[in-house]
Amino acid sequence: MEQSSAFHLQMRLDNVGVITIDVPDEKMNTLKAEFAGQIREVIQRARENPHLAGLVIISGKPDSFIAGADIGMIAACDSAQQAETLAQQGQKVMNDIAGLPFPVVAAIHGACLGGGLELALACSQRICTLDEKTRLGLPEVQLGLLPGSGGTQRLPRLIGASSALNLMLTGKTLRARQALKLGLVDDAVPHSILLEAAVARVLKGHQPRERLPVRERLANGPVGRAVIFKLATRQTRAKTHGNYPATEKILSVVRHGLEHGSQSGYAAEAEAFGELVMTPESQALRSLFFATTAMKKEHGANAEPAALQRIGVLGGGLMGGGIAFVTATRAGLPVRIKDINAEGINHAMKYSWETLSKKVKRRHIKAAERQRQMALISGDTQYRGFQQRDLVIEAVFEDLALKQKMVAEVEQHCAPHTIFASNTSSLPIADIAAQAQRPENIIGLHYFSPVDKMPLVEVIPHATTRAQTVATTVALAKKQGKTPIVVADRAGFYVNRILAPYINEAMRCVLEGEPIEHIDHALVEFGFPVGPIQLLDEVGIDVGTKIMPILQQAYGERFAAPAAFEAVLQDNRKGRKNGRGFYRYPGSGWLRKKQVDTSIYPLIKVKPKAQLDASSIAQRCVMMMLNEAVRCLDEQVIHSARDGDIGAVFGIGFPPFLGGPFHYIDRIGATMVVSTLTSLMHKYGERFAPCEALQRMAQQDEKFYKAQTNGDSKTFRDRKSTRLNSSHVRIS
Repeated sequence: MEQSSAFHLQMRLDNVGVITIDVPDEKMNTLKAEFAGQIREVIQRARENPHLAGLVIISGKPDSFIAGADIGMIAACDSAQQAETLAQQGQKVMNDIAGLPFPVVAAIHGACLGGGLELALACSQRICTLDEKTRLGLPEVQLGLLPGSGGTQRLPRLIGASSALNLMLTGKTLRARQALKLGLVDDAVPHSILLEAAVARVLKGHQPRERLPVRERLANGPVGRAVIFKLATRQTRAKTHGNYPATEKILSVVRHGLEHGSQSGYAAEAEAFGELVMTPESQALRSLFFATTAMKKEHGANAEPAALQRIGVLGGGLMGGGIAFVTATRAGLPVRIKDINAEGINHAMKYSWETLSKKVKRRHIKAAERQRQMALISGDTQYRGFQQRDLVIEAVFEDLALKQKMVAEVEQHCAPHTIFASNTSSLPIADIAAQAQRPENIIGLHYFSPVDKMPLVEVIPHATTRAQTVATTVALAKKQGKTPIVVADRAGFYVNRILAPYINEAMRCVLEGEPIEHIDHALVEFGFPVGPIQLLDEVGIDVGTKIMPILQQAYGERFAAPAAFEAVLQDNRKGRKNGRGFYRYPGSGWLRKKQVDTSIYPLIKVKPKAQLDASSIAQRCVMMMLNEAVRCLDEQVIHSARDGDIGAVFGIGFPPFLGGPFHYIDRIGATMVVSTLTSLMHKYGERFAPCEALQRMAQQDEKFYKAQTNGDSKTFRDRKSTRLNSSHVRIS
């Protein structure tokens, strides 16, 4: 066998063949089209042993079994037929494995996802480790696809249609015990005995399959099947609003296979896979995948990050507690909280304890692991222990004088190399650093709330921030499990700047008489996770109105907030935080669920009556966001269209199936965007005037992404080489 093969065979004395998967020069195993021949060759070599008892398939990588198929194969497909053929090739390999006359056991440790799980499903048995790194799932739907190597047919027959649909339609992954309970694996063992346990299963020979649970057996009949698919279709459409074609295809293909047999199901699966590969939704989702993968390798500056050993956090409030939590539990770094009183420290510690306790209750971690992670978090009302902090994150009130005071105190009590990172949502970093002795160590690090759930952070250097400070801050954000984008030190940075005109336009619709729930529903139908009015309630109406004047002063009247904001605030409506906003929330009086607070209409002198259709409302709000996003790129607030798309999707929930503002503009065309904005300008005013950069794009018929293959591999317009004129929600 060639040295470059990803599959290596070792024959044991007990006549069990062990096939080790180890893709050369890659951190994780992924399946590639060229592996089909290698798999067949290694199996044929094993079969040359006349006493072969069976095979174990195991990974040679420390943290993954097979993390999925190589997405680059899909990017290389120029037609639905090519993608369908790719799926058929994968099905053939899996069918070859499933048809072997002896036991084949998949020994799983680490990520077993997508094509990796489809390979495991083709084996006669599966055994996995109890390790925290072990995850099993079919997440193809998150790329706008469905499992294309037999997964839609094998999984329902193994664990039942209802459970299989739940996995495939959500793309969620399972831990070892969850997979065992569901019947996805036959056993779960400590990592140290994985191979021997798998070999023992081979030597026992073929074992009878356990019967499905009663509920799943009932679902196999025509009546039960009809009920399950009707329910699954209704629930899925309620969540996706018809924006994700892959979910409809999954439902169709699974049902087809159950009603017409596996062979017909495989054919339907391959055809549907080919069709989905060519959809704009899948291309957009894969674009985001490639973008986030590329960003993982970047430092954010031309410098190597400094080593980080200990972190400090100033402020034990909601943001400070969340930052401390992700620093300790995800980055694994000791973190010390400084607050002006013990109550703040206790609040932050309680937040971490309660969050970890939920994981213990769900059996995601053990109580001992909770204790270990809590031991990384400490606090004090003084600066004791801060001399050894490599980076201090400030999360105090949004007050410039207070933040400057924090800078002075950190410079007094910490080491000369200590980085000061401010979690500000609106204040210029240059102003925060204005009185600093070491301004090169000052940077912005804007988290979004809730910190443990929101994936984005904005990293904001000011003019004299040194490159290593940027690189080190980006590295910390990644260790915390975040996706960082580096943005310029301009008012509102990027995310809040594009969000403000979007929310303002929604408010103008309210003042024109559109019902609040009608507006929110329009944007949810468009693809946002929540509507703009509900989002404002979640952010805090007081927080939103504090940012608006800063943006208006910096960029002019297009950021002027509608006068109704002031009336709402004067009525002590802050949103969810005090149970009174545009909505009322459970816990406020007799309410059991959130609903519009109709008393707000007379307050803002409006009689609600729907006049615009949902698409018109969505168009107005989204076009304001697109226009501002292009301005941000043209003004070099963001480095590239890619960063702008990631920021919008991960920061404010811009519909992922549209790929982000810039991907969406490319999809519908700059000319169409300019035309739409111009029409809206004539109807509603100058705030809709298309920016100069967009007009240039339209005139020159340019795109933000230069597509190379199937819209997936792209060259990004970045601020260094191509300035346009020259070449899963809450926030805080």
